Amino acid sequence: MNIDLVRDIKSDIKVEFLDKASLKENKRYKKLKKAGFKAEQDSICFLHEKSILACGIEDNTTDNIRSVCSVAIKALKSSNYKSASFDVDTKNIKAIIEGVVLGGYEFNEYKSKPTKSKLKNIYLACGNIDKLKDSFQEAIVVAEATCFTRDIVNTTPEDLNPPSFAKLAKKLAKSNNLKCNILGEKALKKEKMNSMLAVGRASVHESKLIHLTYKPKSPKKVISLIGKGLTYDSGGLSLKPATSMVTMKMDKAGGCAVLGIMKAVSELKLDVEVHAFIGAVENMVSGDAYKPDDVLVSRSGTTIEVRNTDAEGRLVLCDVLDYAQDKIDADYMFDFATLTGACMVALGQYTTGMMGHSTKIKHAFMMKAAQDSGELIGHLPFNGHLKKLLKSGIADTSNISSKPYGGAITAGLFLDKFIREENKDKWMHFDIAGSAYTETPWDCNVYGGTGAGVRFMSSFLKDIK
Repeated sequence: MNIDLVRDIKSDIKVEFLDKASLKENKRYKKLKKAGFKAEQDSICFLHEKSILACGIEDNTTDNIRSVCSVAIKALKSSNYKSASFDVDTKNIKAIIEGVVLGGYEFNEYKSKPTKSKLKNIYLACGNIDKLKDSFQEAIVVAEATCFTRDIVNTTPEDLNPPSFAKLAKKLAKSNNLKCNILGEKALKKEKMNSMLAVGRASVHESKLIHLTYKPKSPKKVISLIGKGLTYDSGGLSLKPATSMVTMKMDKAGGCAVLGIMKAVSELKLDVEVHAFIGAVENMVSGDAYKPDDVLVSRSGTTIEVRNTDAEGRLVLCDVLDYAQDKIDADYMFDFATLTGACMVALGQYTTGMMGHSTKIKHAFMMKAAQDSGELIGHLPFNGHLKKLLKSGIADTSNISSKPYGGAITAGLFLDKFIREENKDKWMHFDIAGSAYTETPWDCNVYGGTGAGVRFMSSFLKDIK
């Protein structure tokens, strides 16, 4: 499906947005009323004889436009129309593009006979192309990077394991002029990344650490992005229930988001230097699996008592975070991880949990970026009393809390232990366990990976001072 910005065009059908007030003033009001259309949010009505698709919105906010466009594009793809047009302006062009591209996304890699749509062209009509072309291009790049991320998340663990994840990173580096460095297990042992290595020990696939670099000539800032790349998580010896293992291909979504952000940043040619670090590991079961009661010595030298092998993501991230701090003196450090089911309990399925020390990053930067991008972020506060729940009787820390409360925060506090004092106010942790994958479509998200993190981080990096 092609999307073009045009001055004027006659398409097979035109999409119009109507709220309850404008519906009554519309010249087709009687026909729409007869069809039962009330202009409620996300409602649609085809007037085939007029070549119009009426879309109901509560108001003209970007969230509402994006949401109804997601509904509209699905209906259009199921129709026999070959082209459709939208009137766009500076206020709605981004929302329309995201609704169309993200709402119309399909992952058909494993379908023997995918349904083919007759819809081939989407035209965005405006009076001044020059005024909107930058916004158009930016929205297309970010939306496509989000779909790229979704594709990786949706790929099965049979096809996407740590070595093939590394190959994918190399492919992106080659196509987008990025620098790529891959560490295999021999190099990881040399780096003393024993915590990360323990998690992947039972897998037949070799664990990999991926480091991608985007470096423009005169960058404003230096950013480190760290992603949890668990290509599959069985839970290890603390085996997950069978129903909980389904969808665990999504446990790599943090690493996938980091790759997607690198794709967007390099194609937008932003003037920030960005480093991506991904711990690509598979948590499996074998006679060589790491065990509850093991004590691991992390790269930083901190010893960790393993009390649950299903709290594995933090064991990978603690080593990757330490490595990233050694390699890059960043102005900001952000990690993305499908870390805890507890985050969904706290914030619901749709919202990313944000944790860290810097009030400025949380409120002045990230909440604004989330609002601008349409992603949902909720702040979970660190609590000194919860830190006590990570105490171990035999090691420096435990990998899981001693009580089943505040699990998303205690996981964030575990990671905080590996952030050096000089970097505390530069770091932010994003738990995307709920927001990264859905089996129930919502907003512009369809079944499967959502690409959580790509849009709001792209927005932040674009506007960075």
